[in-house]
Amino acid sequence: MASINTSDFKNGMAIDVSEGLFQIQEFQHVKPGKGGAFVRTTLRNMRTGAVVDRTFRAGEKMERAFIEKRDQQYLYKDGDGFVVMDNETYDQQTVSPGSMGDAGNYITEGAVIALQLYGTEIVGVDLPASVELTITETEPGVQGDRVSGARKPATLETGLVVQVPLFVEQGSKIKVDTRTGEYLTRA
Repeated sequence: MASINTSDFKNGMAIDVSEGLFQIQEFQHVKPGKGGAFVRTTLRNMRTGAVVDRTFRAGEKMERAFIEKRDQQYLYKDGDGFVVMDNETYDQQTVSPGSMGDAGNYITEGAVIALQLYGTEIVGVDLPASVELTITETEPGVQGDRVSGARKPATLETGLVVQVPLFVEQGSKIKVDTRTGEYLTRA
């Protein structure tokens, strides 16, 4: 492990502190007129997803955590777990829903995802900004029911329910934002 101090902080960097494994979302160096300088940060716990604000003294040392990203292909869902295959070694493993987080709502069989590994522990999943999914169930749009901006619920092939415009029909492919879970456009 490499030891770093607060002057080495960058957004997206992972650090291992006594409270757990965190990723730096934002940081700001502050030099008040009176007293010592400090660094105000917003950290996201990589295991639980909780976001916390923490202040470090300027020059404080801590351990940098190296997160390895490995491309894996999602094969199928086995009970609660997600079975993935390493694209280099072809080894298969089952990933728990807790490790996958919200990513399970956006992946379909055969999709390639990037697992974030800290040692052998899976701490997250990198997804593209948007994915294309098929609507499996939604109410039909009624002729004349064209209120501007009106929405209806639609169930996707992964089981996720999103709000879509009235003109979108069952069987349509749509783009969904993986960060917010919202409908973007028809594909």
